[in-house]
Amino acid sequence: MQAKNPKDSLVIMNELVLPNDTNMMHNLMGGRLLYWMDIAAAMSAQKHSNRLVVTASVDNVSFQKGISLGDAVTIEARVTRAFNKSMEVRLDVWAQNIPSGTKEKSNEAYYTFVALDEAGKPVAVPEIAPETEDDHIMYSGALRRRQLRLILSGRMEPSDATELKALFMAAKHDV
Repeated sequence: MQAKNPKDSLVIMNELVLPNDTNMMHNLMGGRLLYWMDIAAAMSAQKHSNRLVVTASVDNVSFQKGISLGDAVTIEARVTRAFNKSMEVRLDVWAQNIPSGTKEKSNEAYYTFVALDEAGKPVAVPEIAPETEDDHIMYSGALRRRQLRLILSGRMEPSDATELKALFMAAKHDV
């Protein structure tokens, strides 16, 4: 299976915040944004794996800036690293007020997807071949993020998290 570049999985999705998408303060409801993010991330993972995918995990999503009624929402998603049968997808969300010309970052997150075969069983996915400096940064941090997800889900013992231990041990020796 030939490796793919992160740019090959890039998805840019745009939505307009309409009244039905908002809360009583006329801001985009968080659940609606998470729904849109899941769709964009799934498309990215599907482009990378050429398979149907299911969401395995959603990392912490912090809302840095509210998104208002009438704003255009742009969600950029791309695969940062592929493991055996799973893929980490980075999402960046932007809110744009088109009449005023302002565009601000609203939030970012990492989602994990598993690719499935025709029988619905997990299947191997192509590796990622980072190209840009940003690709390399995202790629190198993905193993630490994966180990943290596995620890938090109870599927890995903290003592087995070699990348996280190395990170903390390096910080301890630097002091």
